[in-house]
Amino acid sequence: MSRHRDQDACPGALSVHRAADGALARVRLPGGMATPDQLRALAGAANEFGSPAMELTSRGNIQIRAVTDTAALADAVAAAGLLPSASHERVRNVVASPLSGRAGGAADVRPLVGLLDNGIQAAPELAGLSGRFWFGLDDGRGDVSGLAADVGVHMLDGETAALLLAGRDTGVRLTSADVVATLVTIAERFAASRGTCWRVAELADIEPLLDGFDRLAPAGRTWPPSARPPVGWLPQGDGRVTLGAAVPLGVLQARVAEFLAAIEAPMVITPWRSVLVHDLDEGVADVALRVLAPMGLIFDANSPWLDISACTGSPGCERSAADVRADAAAAVHTPAEGHRHFVGCDRACGSPATGDVLVATDSGYRRRVSRTVG
Repeated sequence: MSRHRDQDACPGALSVHRAADGALARVRLPGGMATPDQLRALAGAANEFGSPAMELTSRGNIQIRAVTDTAALADAVAAAGLLPSASHERVRNVVASPLSGRAGGAADVRPLVGLLDNGIQAAPELAGLSGRFWFGLDDGRGDVSGLAADVGVHMLDGETAALLLAGRDTGVRLTSADVVATLVTIAERFAASRGTCWRVAELADIEPLLDGFDRLAPAGRTWPPSARPPVGWLPQGDGRVTLGAAVPLGVLQARVAEFLAAIEAPMVITPWRSVLVHDLDEGVADVALRVLAPMGLIFDANSPWLDISACTGSPGCERSAADVRADAAAAVHTPAEGHRHFVGCDRACGSPATGDVLVATDSGYRRRVSRTVG
């Protein structure tokens, strides 16, 4: 499938999208990683220059809506160290297993995140990628591979990775030392040959992307998608604790973000619109949980909020036929099987890779039969 427009309207911190409620900026966080100071800075910028209701995205990024001063917001993002490249800021889309190196997984992919981010920025050709194109680094547990990144790796052990295109194993095997260079090369080939395609899955033939790579294993394997984040008290391998906090409908209020930052611990925004706070002593984790739970964050793995999501909807989006967040919140305690994603139009923004997509119409919601996740 090709697109009618050569350039997509995916926003960044500099190239904002003009929504019904004002300018919308998206701040890329490679691997979803954020320091306390960075999250604190984004919360301050949201309070001062836009809406305090920050949005977590399905690529582990943060959006700020209703921006009144786009230049001042961009300056604040840059001052926080979150805008290292003006030319590549929309294409720094790197998703990594959020618990990697701390709990489970076959390998620690955290070092690859920074190396890949640097490699993307160092490749001039990649500045022309769509803001929807993204890279996946799965540490072997299958959480990111199931989300079907355009190009990515699935670690098989500490030294060997499977090369994936559109979430499917190509049969190519890489050493960990070759991962970054290979992913950049594949992305450069896509950028040079994409035509009007934005995503690898839209290509009629992916074989030219793999020219020169040996197939050392059977191709075709995929991993099941998941729409549920890791939540609650998550023991780390070093004896410390990660707190996994689901954020209802992905809306993180700036005030809550400030409390998260006050823990003074490394954080990851996950592709399931949740927050992981890492490396906590048990006493600190206990206090943090007691403070944050009454503020609306979800630490219960059985909460119905984990099985419901929504796009922005009205009044923020002019295309939306309904206030889908309000409708989703009203439906959260209505029994249903699987995940439900409420959307205001057929674009189905932010749809997870599994579950039902419910599209608003003049007469209620209808289940969408097929969709392209992106």
